Amino acid sequence: MQLRVPPPPVPPATGGRSERRRNARPSAWERTVTTVSRLLAPLAPYARRLAPYARRLRPLYPRPGRDGWRRWIPSWRQWIGAVLSSFGLLSAFLVTAYALTDIPSNLNTYATQQDNVYFWSDGTPMARTGWVQRQAMPLKDIPEDVRWAVLAAENESFYTDPGISVKGLTRALYRTVGKGDTEGGSTITQQYVKNVYLNQNQTISRKFTEAMISLKLDNKMSKDQILEGYLNTSWFGRGSYGIQRAAQAYYGKDVSKLNASQAAMLAGLLKGAGLYDPTLGKANHQRAEERWKWILDRMVKIHRLSPQERATYTTFPEPLKSNPLYNTGAQSDYLVELASSYAKKSAHLTDKQFDLGGYQIYTTFDRKREQALTDAVTKARKQARQKDPDMAKNGHYGAASVATDGRILAVYGGPDHRTQGYNESNSATVPAGSAFLPFVYAAGLEHGVHKTRGGPATPVTPETPYNGDDGVPVTTPEGPYWDRSGKKVAAHNDGGKSYGRITLRQALARSVNTPFMQLGMDTGLENVRQTAEASGLLSDSMGPQVPALALGTSTPSAIRMASGYATFAAGGTHTEPYSVRRVTRNGAPVAFDTPHSRRAVGAQVAQEVDEALTDSFRTAHPATAATRPAVAGKAGTADKDTAAWYAGTADSVSTAVVVYRMDLAKSLQPLPLHGLAGTSADDVPYTLWSAAMGLG
Repeated sequence: MQLRVPPPPVPPATGGRSERRRNARPSAWERTVTTVSRLLAPLAPYARRLAPYARRLRPLYPRPGRDGWRRWIPSWRQWIGAVLSSFGLLSAFLVTAYALTDIPSNLNTYATQQDNVYFWSDGTPMARTGWVQRQAMPLKDIPEDVRWAVLAAENESFYTDPGISVKGLTRALYRTVGKGDTEGGSTITQQYVKNVYLNQNQTISRKFTEAMISLKLDNKMSKDQILEGYLNTSWFGRGSYGIQRAAQAYYGKDVSKLNASQAAMLAGLLKGAGLYDPTLGKANHQRAEERWKWILDRMVKIHRLSPQERATYTTFPEPLKSNPLYNTGAQSDYLVELASSYAKKSAHLTDKQFDLGGYQIYTTFDRKREQALTDAVTKARKQARQKDPDMAKNGHYGAASVATDGRILAVYGGPDHRTQGYNESNSATVPAGSAFLPFVYAAGLEHGVHKTRGGPATPVTPETPYNGDDGVPVTTPEGPYWDRSGKKVAAHNDGGKSYGRITLRQALARSVNTPFMQLGMDTGLENVRQTAEASGLLSDSMGPQVPALALGTSTPSAIRMASGYATFAAGGTHTEPYSVRRVTRNGAPVAFDTPHSRRAVGAQVAQEVDEALTDSFRTAHPATAATRPAVAGKAGTADKDTAAWYAGTADSVSTAVVVYRMDLAKSLQPLPLHGLAGTSADDVPYTLWSAAMGLG
C-alpha cells in the first residue's frame, strides 16, 4: 500500500500583480548568459575536438623534466607564443587607439595666428602688426625650389611616407626611456600636427598622440595641403612664423622672389633658429653655412637641383642684419592706429578676431603726400628747437589732408608714436578760433537771420553788410546780450582793429570777427552748431552754445577741420573721413561698410563759402594765388594766442594744420604760443599747409 505524500504548501503570493510579473522574469545577467549559450552551442562539437590539442599547447611552467634553473627557462614554443601574443596585443592596441583618435576640430590658436598687413593707397606695403609675424601663402605661390629645400632638410620621403617615421619614433622612444630626454625624428606631417593641434611638450604621451593624428591626417588631407600648412605655421626665428614672413624677415623680399640658395638657408633654420641664425654669432654662422651646403647637396642627391645650378651657389647668402618688419616707422604707427580702428569698426570685427591676424588692410594714405607733410613738420620742429628750445619742447603740430570724397590722404600724428601715443592730428584739445568762421558764414547763408523773436527768417547774402568795428556789443531781438556776470558781451577783432560797415564776404576774406559773432546770434547758435556738425565737425568737440561759439570755441581735430573745409569744396556734400578702402583676409574679401555722401549745405551756399575762402587766400598770398587761382584757404587764430591754424583746399584736397603748445605731463590745457607759430611774414601753419598741398 502506497502512501500519498501531499506536496508542501505554496506560500501565499505577496505584492501586486506587477511585482509578481517582474519576479517571474529572468534577470539581465541570466538573459545574457542564455543568449551567449545559444550562440556558442553550435561550436560545442568543435570545441570538444580541439580540447586535447589545446591541453597540449598549454604551457607547463616551471617546465617538468628539467632540473635546477633550467626548469625556469621557457621553451622555444613558449618564446614564440609570447612574441606572437605580444604582437597581437600590440596590434589590437594600436588599431583601437587609431580608431578612437579624432583629429581635433579646434586648431592651436597661436599656431594659426597671423599678422596684419597695411598697404598704401598705391598698393605697396606700409606696415605689419600683430603678436606674431605670419601671413599664410598658398602653396602655388611658393616656388618649388623653396619647397624642396625644406623637404631635403626635413623629410625627403614626405610624398611617399604614411605620415609617420617608425625609425624616428623608435629613436625618440629610446632616448626618452633610456636617457631621460626626447629627440626629433618627426616627419613633416608630425611636425605640422604638433604645430597646429598639440603643444610643444616633449612627452611620450604627446608623441604617441601626434603619431596617431598624423596617420589619420595623412589619410584625410593631400600631401600638398599638409606641406602648405607646415610651411605657413613653422617658426623661423626673428619672431617670424611661416615661410613668407621668414623671407621678409631675413631677406626683405616675398617668398616668390627667393632662389634655391636663400631657400636652403631658411630651411636650415627649421632645425633651430637660435643655433642657425647666422647673424647671432660666429658659431651660429659656421653651423648655418655647413647646413646650407648640406641642404643644397641633398637637393642634388634627390634630383631636385641640377649639379650645374648647385655649382653656381658657392657664396653663402648672407641675410639682413636685423628684421626690417619691426621698423614700421614713426609716422606709420599713427597711420596704423587710425586704420586699424576704422577697419575693426567698418568690418564689424572684435579685437579678438582682429588680433588673430591674417587681414590685409588697404588704406587711403598717399605715400608721397605723407612724406611731404612729415618732412615739412620735421623741419619746422628742428627750427623751433634751434630758435627756442624751451618753447619747442611743448610744441605740437597736428595736420591732416582729406579728399573731398572723404579719403584721409595724410596725417601728422607726432614725432614718435613709441614715446608719444597721443595723435596730434586726431586730438580735439585746442580751439579752432577764426578758422571756424566759414561754418558761421555757411549757417547764415543757409538759414537766414531773425531780427525779431519768432518772426520769419530774413535771407542773407555774401553782400549783406555788418558792423565790423571792434568792441561792438552783441545784440538779441530784445536788446544787448548780457553774460552771467551781468556784463554786456562784445566782440573783438585781432589787434583791436575796426573795419566799419563790411560785407560778410569781405569779413570772411579779411578774418574780421565782430560781424560773425553777431551773425551767429542772428542765425541762431543751434543752426550754427548743426551746420558745423553736418559739415564734418564732431558734436562732442563743439563749444558751449553762447555768443563766443561763433568765434571758434569749438575744438575740432585737424582731421575734422580738413573734412569740414572739404565739404565746401565738394559742393556742400559731406562724406565722413575714412582711412581704409577695403579689407581682405588671406586674400578673401571681408564685408565692409563704406561711407556715403550726404547733403550738408546747399550747393549755392557751398560755392559762396568757397569763393570767400578763395578771396581770403588771394588777399593773404597774392603771388601764389596768381599761379594757382583755384586755391581757397584762411588762417585761424585762437583767443589768448593758444592755437594757430591754416585750413584750405586745392585740387579736391583739403588740408588743415594746427600749431599749439601743451605740457602733457601736467595737463591738457593749451599754453600761449609765444611766437612758436611764427609771424604773419613767416607763418608756420601756412608753411606746413603749402608744403602738404604741393604749393611750397
